[in-house]
Order: sequence, then C-alpha cells, then structure tokens
Amino acid sequence: MSGHSKWNNIKNKKEKTDAQKGKVFTKIGKEIAICVREGGGDPNTNGKLRELIAKAKANNVPNDNIDRAIKKAMGAEAVQYEEITYEGYGPSGVAVIVETATDSRNRTASEVRHYFDKYGGNLGATGCVSYMFDDKGVIVLLKEDNEDADEDALMEAALEAGAEDFAATDETFEITTEVDDLYAVRDELEKLGYKIESAEEDKIPQTYVTLTDEDDIKNMNKLIEMLEDFDDVQEIYHNWENADE
Repeated sequence: MSGHSKWNNIKNKKEKTDAQKGKVFTKIGKEIAICVREGGGDPNTNGKLRELIAKAKANNVPNDNIDRAIKKAMGAEAVQYEEITYEGYGPSGVAVIVETATDSRNRTASEVRHYFDKYGGNLGATGCVSYMFDDKGVIVLLKEDNEDADEDALMEAALEAGAEDFAATDETFEITTEVDDLYAVRDELEKLGYKIESAEEDKIPQTYVTLTDEDDIKNMNKLIEMLEDFDDVQEIYHNWENADE
C-alpha cells in the first residue's frame, strides 16, 4: 500500500485469502465507527461514510454487517477508537507511515515498534517522514467499467469539477484532487454517469526508494505483511518502489 498506484493497492486488498478477509472486515468496521462518530450515520449527508459503504461492499462485506457496524457506532456504548499515526524508516531508509485505530495505545505502540525493529527499520518521531508525502484524494475508475468513456472528455470533466491531475494506465483512469475536494469531484463524475471504483484519501510520495539488496527487499516485504496483519493498523504508506514496477 504505497501510494505508488492506488489501483495496485485496491487489487492487493481484493486478493486477500479467506483467512485474511476477516481482518479486512475488522479494519473497515473501525473506519466506519470513526467516520460515524465524526460525521453521523447517514450516508446521504456523510460523504466519507458513503464511500466506506461502497468500499465494504467491494470487499464482499454483507449488507447486514455494514448496517450493524453503523448502528453500533451510533450507540452510547460504542468502542471509542483513537487514531494514532506512527512514522519511521524501513530497510535502507524507506519512509513508512502507519495509520492505526486502537482502543489500547500501549498495545499498538509496542507492536508497531516491534515490527520495525525486527525487520531492519526503526520507529521515528512524529513528522520524521510525513513531510516526504503529499496528502491527496485519489479517484480510480476502471476502464472495463467505463468502456464508452472518452479519455479527453473524462479528463475535462474531472478538471472542471476541481481535480488537480489526471492519468490513464492500461486498466484505469486515476484522478488526483486536493483532500477537501475528493468527494465533490467524485459526486460530480457519478452525476455524469461514470462508474467509480474508489475514492480515497492517499499519501503520495514525493520521491521513491528502490531497494537492490535481497535481504532489504525480504525485510521490507515482511514489515509490510506483519503490519497489514495487525488489526490495529488501518493504512500503510511508504515510498518503496519495486524495481520491476
């Protein structure tokens, strides 16, 4: 989950095994809980909640589970998750940001630090790497879901709606926005009939690091894997670029 290609991130999440899907459901449930607490439980007035519901459905979360998560988050006894961001370095100075949602600050800090230490990295102070990333909104449209879309017309519509940038790959159209404009641009494109695969906040690296040492590559992969498997972790951003990408 590097921010290098949002579509690659989405594919990685969708290709989880059955054993890992429960963790995906747990993480989305936490996102919903935090989102409802901040913006209410009505997706018609809470654009981020509407996107989370779409994200949950894309990951095959049953509608009943989604409804229960929203109702639970609106209840008086809802678990209060604290959002904490950790920053550090992976092998050979790869910048890593880990966003968490936790009901136990000590547990989360201990586990995250352990993974960094074990796999050739080190946890740093707040702000040590975040300046290397730009906060953006990223909207992804699959070409196969928008077969009749004219690339130039889509780009013009996106820019007129407030987008900053537009890029096309073999499989996708990817639109970059300011974070505050993300859902407004998404909504405008949907009104025009485009099918949106995802609309999410992202951290885009300003520069990338390519690892060449096999041990560094192995440790970086393991660090990401262990963090992704930790239920308290919501998102991981890094500036590692695979040499074959």
